[in-house]
Amino acid sequence: MRGLTGHYAVTQAGGEKVRAFVPDPLPPKPAVVWDASLQRLAQQAMLAIGRLDGLTGLLPDVSQFLYAYIRKEAVLSSQIEGTQSSLSELLLFENADSPVVPTDDVLEVSNYVAALEHGLRRLKRGFPLSLRLIREVHGVLLKKGRGSEKSPGEFRTSQNWIGGTRPGNALYVPPPPDELTACLGALEKFLHDDPVATPPLEKAALAHVQFETIHPFLDGNGRIGRLLVTLLLCHERVLSQPLLYLSLHLKQHRSTYYELLERVRATGAWEEWLAFFYEGVIATADQAAGTTKRVLRLFQDHQRCVAALGPAAPTAARLHDLLQRHPLLSINRARKLLDGEPAFSTLGAAFSRLEDLGVVEEKTGAARGRVFAYKDYIKILSEGTELPV
Repeated sequence: MRGLTGHYAVTQAGGEKVRAFVPDPLPPKPAVVWDASLQRLAQQAMLAIGRLDGLTGLLPDVSQFLYAYIRKEAVLSSQIEGTQSSLSELLLFENADSPVVPTDDVLEVSNYVAALEHGLRRLKRGFPLSLRLIREVHGVLLKKGRGSEKSPGEFRTSQNWIGGTRPGNALYVPPPPDELTACLGALEKFLHDDPVATPPLEKAALAHVQFETIHPFLDGNGRIGRLLVTLLLCHERVLSQPLLYLSLHLKQHRSTYYELLERVRATGAWEEWLAFFYEGVIATADQAAGTTKRVLRLFQDHQRCVAALGPAAPTAARLHDLLQRHPLLSINRARKLLDGEPAFSTLGAAFSRLEDLGVVEEKTGAARGRVFAYKDYIKILSEGTELPV
C-alpha cells in the first residue's frame, strides 16, 4: 500500500488557510505492480490501437473523416464540462453562410476544435510536446467566449479549487501557485522520459492524472488534460492519425473517473487507474474502428448510388466528396469550396438529386440560404453525443 502520493502545503486562499495537495514527481514510487491482469490489459490496449491505426489506410482520404471526428471529440469533451452543444449545432455554426449566432456552449466547442488542431499542427511541424505547447493550446482554447477572462495561455498565479463554494470546503485543492513551477517542470521531464523511459500508453495515463492533479490553469484544465493524451500518443507515433479520444469513455463513467483520480492521490491506486485507462482505450479504439468501417461502407454505398445518376453524376459526385469533409453545407458555401464552379443552379440541382436519393436532407425549410446535412454520416458520428431530452 503506497498511501498518499504527495504532501499537503498550508496556503492562504480566499482569506482562509487551506491544505493544498502537492503531488510527488512521476513515475510512481514504489513502482507500478504489473500483475498478469494489468499486463494483459496493456497488451490488448496496444493491439486495439494498432487495429484502429491500420484502418486509416482503408480510407480514401483520412482528412475527410478526421474533420468530423475531431468535432465529435470536441463536443464530448466539452459536454463533460457541462456544455449543452450538439455536433449538428457545431457544424451549423461553422457553416459560414448560416445566420446562426453561436451560444457560449457552441463557441466553447469550436474553440476546442481550434485548440486540438493547433496542437496537432505544431507537433506535425516538429515542435516538442512541452509546457510551452500546452500553454499555446490553452491560449487557443480560451481565446474567446466563456473563460476568456481567465488568463488564456498562462499558468495560474492564484489558488484554485475543485468543488465547494470556497477553498475551505472544496473537494480538492491543487498545489499553491509557488509550487507550480516545480510540479510542471517535473511533469515536462517525465514527458521527455526523464528520469526513466516510460512506454507511451502508460506515460499518457500517468501524465493525465498528474496534469489534473496539478490543475495549472484557472479554467480549461479538464479539456487540456484530455487533449494531452491524444497529443502525446501522436507525438510518440503510437497513432499516425488523431483517432483515439477517451472523452466518450470518461463521460459514460464520469463518477468512476473522478473517484479514481482521488484514490490515486490518497492511496496511490495507480494500478486501478491504469486498468480503467486501458479498458477505456480498448473500448474507445474498438468503437472508433467500428465507426470508421461503417463510415467507409456508407461512403461507398452512396458513391454507387451517385454513379447511377447518368449525366448528373459528375457534379453530384463532386458534391458528395465535399460532403465527406463538410457534412453540413449550404449551396453558397459549397460553391466557394469548389472554387466558384459549377453554377449556382447546377449545384442546387445536384443537392436536389442527393436529397431524392436520401443522401442529404435540407435543414432550414427556407426558399433561400438552404443548408443540407449529410444525414446518415452525421447520425453515425453523433452517437454518444446525444443530449438528454
